[in-house]
This record gives sequence, C-alpha cells and structure tokens, in this order.
Amino acid sequence: MKQYIVTGAGRGIGRDTALALAADSSHWVLALSRNREALQQLWETAKAQGCSERLCCLPYDLTHPEPTRLMEELSQWGKLHGIVNNAGLLIHKSFEELTDADWLAMFQVNCLSVVSLIRQVLPLLEVAQGAHIVNIGSMGGFQGSAKFAGLSAYSASKAALANLAETLAEEFSSRKIAVNCLALGAVQTEMLAQAFPGYEAPLSSAQMGSFIAWFVTHGHTFFNGKVLPVSVSTP
Repeated sequence: MKQYIVTGAGRGIGRDTALALAADSSHWVLALSRNREALQQLWETAKAQGCSERLCCLPYDLTHPEPTRLMEELSQWGKLHGIVNNAGLLIHKSFEELTDADWLAMFQVNCLSVVSLIRQVLPLLEVAQGAHIVNIGSMGGFQGSAKFAGLSAYSASKAALANLAETLAEEFSSRKIAVNCLALGAVQTEMLAQAFPGYEAPLSSAQMGSFIAWFVTHGHTFFNGKVLPVSVSTP
C-alpha cells in the first residue's frame, strides 16, 4: 500500500483528488480539512463509491498545527509516499483594499502552512525512498502568465509556493524526495465561484482531481523541481 496526504480535502479539487486516490485499491489516503461537516460528506461519498475503507478523514487546521496529533494518526503507516498541498485561501480585493491581515492570512495558508506540514512529516517521506511532494499553485503565481486585478496577494503567495518547490527539490534530492508545483489555470470550484461569480471555468474539479491524483503517484518519474502550468488557455 502507498500512503498519501491531501490537504484542503473538504471541497473542490482537494476533495476530488482524495476520492481519485482512494479509488485505487493500492492507496491509503489521509484527507485533511478544518471543515468537519465537509469531511463527513467526503467520507459518505467515498462509502457510496466503495472506497471509504482506504480514506481516513482528519479534521485539522493547518494554520494551527498539532504535530503530536498528526503524527499519532500517521504512526500506523511508518512511511509516507506523497503529499498534495492543496489547501488554499483566496481573497479577491483591489490592492488598496487588501489589509495586512489579508496578506498575512493568504501567505499563512498558501505557503507557510505547507512549510510546517512538510517539516512535520519529512522523516516519513524520507523512509519511503521515492516520495513526491506536490504543491498546488496557480497560473497567477506563474512567471510571465497573464495576471488578474484583485489577486495580488493570492498570486504572490502562490509564487512563493512555486519557488518553494524548486528549492526543496534541490535540498531533498539526496533523500530521494521529489518536489513539484502544478500551476493550475481556472477550475470550476466553490472558491472560484465565490471570488468570480458567474465565471465558468473550462475544467471541473473532478477532472483536475483525477489529473493531480495521477501526477502525485507517477509525475515524479518525469519531473522534479519543476513549476508546471496546467491550463488549457495560453497566457
């Protein structure tokens, strides 16, 4: 069995990535979200799909880490084959309206919580000898891509997440841990709908979740230290 963590698994892309991973009988998935109700709905969906025995849902706030509690949950595994760092926060405001608290919140969720989680589980990743960390970035944080008004803080935090993947890939290379960042284009999710009401994205979260599930399990065979645009439009 191969073990994976998916953060932000209560809804959208994280939810569908967790379901796609759990659908494989050779996988075991720990789904993290601070939304207990959403995790319950995720587990019920997994049960209906016949894969709930391979899915563990843990209410967990990444911005207030509890290393002891998390490691107790992971102790039964002994190793960790991959992480999908999907949890994210998007605040859509003009630059003038963004407060220091807004900037801090987005960097805390979109980047610093990823740093904390990787630090906590690094020994388990190292034991796996071939683990894969996947940061879920954004085209907003991809250098040279088109940018959108109202997303300065969000895009900057995702750019930091992309750079983190590049630097950690080098630092972890001797430990056989690959690190990549997927810079996603628009995907139809609750978060997108809240930020841009009425906008219709070209891809569903289920489609993207299936791709990410494949990438975390196989992508490190082909890529390491890369920031890869995943978008059907040309910026």
